[in-house]
Amino acid sequence: MSLKPSLTGLDKACIIERDQHPISRKQIAPNALKVLYRFRDAGFYAFLVGGGVRDLLLGNKPKDFDIATNATPNEIKGLFRNARIIGRRFKIVHIRFGREIIEVTTFRAHHHPENKIADHIPRKQIRGLDSAHSNSGMILRDNVYGDIDQDALQRDFTVNALYYTIEKFRVLDFNTGIADLDKREIRIIGDPFTRYREDPVRMLRAVRFSAKLNFSIEESTEKPFKQLGHLLKSVSPHRLFDETLKLLAGGYAVATFNKLRTLHLGQYLFAPTLDAMEEAELPWKKLVDLALANTDKRLAIDKSVTPAFLFAALLWPALKLNLTKPIYSGVNRHDHFIQAANQTFMEQQNYTAIPRRVTSTSRDIWELQYRLERRNKRSIEAALNHPRFRAAYDLLLLREQAGEDLGGLGQWWTDFQNSDTNRKKQMITAISQSGRRRQRSRKRNESGVTE
Repeated sequence: MSLKPSLTGLDKACIIERDQHPISRKQIAPNALKVLYRFRDAGFYAFLVGGGVRDLLLGNKPKDFDIATNATPNEIKGLFRNARIIGRRFKIVHIRFGREIIEVTTFRAHHHPENKIADHIPRKQIRGLDSAHSNSGMILRDNVYGDIDQDALQRDFTVNALYYTIEKFRVLDFNTGIADLDKREIRIIGDPFTRYREDPVRMLRAVRFSAKLNFSIEESTEKPFKQLGHLLKSVSPHRLFDETLKLLAGGYAVATFNKLRTLHLGQYLFAPTLDAMEEAELPWKKLVDLALANTDKRLAIDKSVTPAFLFAALLWPALKLNLTKPIYSGVNRHDHFIQAANQTFMEQQNYTAIPRRVTSTSRDIWELQYRLERRNKRSIEAALNHPRFRAAYDLLLLREQAGEDLGGLGQWWTDFQNSDTNRKKQMITAISQSGRRRQRSRKRNESGVTE
């Protein structure tokens, strides 16, 4: 079956024939191919699009495969019993095969912002609309459908707007995607100022792809960052949390974080951490770099990374800064810590809405830092039996590596874990005796008695 001329817009594509590109069907997930052929057999047009095509052209292995089609969301759902329509602002369809999800979108079309709605209006006022913009230009609803050439112009970057078809196994380029891949450059499609006002998260996506692919950001694509970065304040903190995980849990966190700082965007995601890094004397930048490097290493060897540990490390400088603030009369050390932890999370919530399950675990990791410092028999046993011990121990090591003077605490805990039962008893006895000596010495000093 050949491509039907009734699908308009194909004549606007630069066509890369099968013998001119490296993509083979063997590299494409079987379920993605299954979806493509089901669409074709039902009389619809469907194409692989986005990062999957980009990565295959670069010789990389895609994590997932997205599909664009001229079928509407309801038509897609009618074709696949395992399909689910999600999203309101931008409707997409997830076709689930066990744990694998193939994401399908309907070709989008450009639409003028005729349905302008005041900023910060209730969501219920835009329900039922296919198209809506805020007064500032942000897209609130984007469900106007069109042809493939229109769809290509609605995508964010040229290297993400390449289409692969099972008809003659061609690649279609409606912009300058192939040329920008060759130049290793991230270039936004259309006027950068307009596109960023439509969706400020595109600035974060430019940084993420630049770090992930080790591409430069084209000059006009990067230029508006400093001027328009403030638009990220208008993005939902819940959405920014999701974007933060993509930025820092993709295997290239060190490069991403550094780019966010130098390109004036980090302050809209991690202001408490960046402020603490500026104010504190301790080398908190090194701690953050070590934590992000540790995250990248774990992902490189297919180990899991928990958002709770990531935020516990990332916000540790902000927590320590809050702990330096005066203690109110009658507040003990533990209560002061709770107040500082709550304050730290509240400050961060102004930027990214961290779920409670994450903050709860991060708080446990923080509290364990103090248990690890006590090292009496009771606290040692409690710490070892705590489900967050390993994460807390890892953070302790990072703190020492960054330059915090903890008196060799990390090495003590390393030795303790590697010791047999008798040796552990000896270590506990030794540290307990040392603690009692310090306590007696402190009491003598307080009473004015000298040795």
